Amino acid sequence: MSHLLRLAPPLLLAVLLSALLTGCGKQAAAPEPERAVRTQVVSAGSASASHQYAAEVKARVESRLSFRVGGKLASREVDLGATVRPGQVLARLDAQDLKLAQAAATAAVAAARTNRDQAGADYKRFVDLQRQGFISAAELERRDSVFKAAQAQLDQAKAQADVQANQAGYAQLLADGAGVVTGVSAEPGQVLAAGTPVVTVALDGPRDVVFSVPEDQIGRVRAAASQPGALKVRLWGSDATAPLKVREVAGAADPVTRTFLIKADAGKLDVKPGQTATVVLDLPQTANIIKLPLTAVLQQSGKTSVWVLDGATMTVKPVAVQVGGADGNEVVVASGLSAGQEVVVAGVHVLTPGQKVKRYVPPRSAAPQPAAPAASR
Repeated sequence: MSHLLRLAPPLLLAVLLSALLTGCGKQAAAPEPERAVRTQVVSAGSASASHQYAAEVKARVESRLSFRVGGKLASREVDLGATVRPGQVLARLDAQDLKLAQAAATAAVAAARTNRDQAGADYKRFVDLQRQGFISAAELERRDSVFKAAQAQLDQAKAQADVQANQAGYAQLLADGAGVVTGVSAEPGQVLAAGTPVVTVALDGPRDVVFSVPEDQIGRVRAAASQPGALKVRLWGSDATAPLKVREVAGAADPVTRTFLIKADAGKLDVKPGQTATVVLDLPQTANIIKLPLTAVLQQSGKTSVWVLDGATMTVKPVAVQVGGADGNEVVVASGLSAGQEVVVAGVHVLTPGQKVKRYVPPRSAAPQPAAPAASR
């Protein structure tokens, strides 16, 4: 009996530890808190949707100027952003070889002229000899052929000298018209081949607003081109818009971006090449459509969806929708919703299907406290 009493405390301790471990092993999960969400009851209305395209202002004529001859670039007289005038020197080549070739061509002209003069003097003497009967008519014809060949050689040498003179003049790159330098492609010391671009000059004159349109929207833009005021441009940093007139539409899509390049006349807008703009295409007004704030829409598994609130159970479920366009800061829902449904418009990224929520109630402003009475003396 005393032996069993001595074993009781260790056994009792083991039982207590087992019960303690069993109680700490698993705990009930805490209930998920109800989230407060902003909601909006869906209603059908009308909207004038629009498409917007990123655009850039460019000069209608933008020339990439290059030398007509090859050589080493000795100097570049203009930098990026410089204003140029017609005939201004933009860059120079090392013209030493060209000058030597010009001198050689000039010497060839002098030699050909001397040969021609000698052949002409011989021909005159042989004319007198033939009249006196000392030479035959065939010999005189041969001398005449020699003179004509010498004259042709002189003409060839003159033409070659003119070509070499032009080549020497091509060592200077001149501006074709007034404009601004928008690109620099070569630096002094480079050896350039004929036709290698050196500078790009945007000539003064009309400006174009250039933008790209996806394949599925090119038809709308073509149709809008014949409707005055359908296309508008808004410069970056400004809320004012101005009408655009489409001037050129690419006949084929870009093989990489699959978009069509469109050029529109900027008209009398005070713009400079390189400015950023937004082209807005206004679409016809549509009735019986549903509009939601941008904050109500989210992407799930590659689909556009919204959270619909079940008022009876106060739970939310995702509903796939199709977006038909934009109207300011709202999206136009083409399908997926019907009037009368209640949609979550804020806090959509933290919800899960079937989650319990509650409608957000804005706090009331505190009532103003009455002023404390003045202390009596």
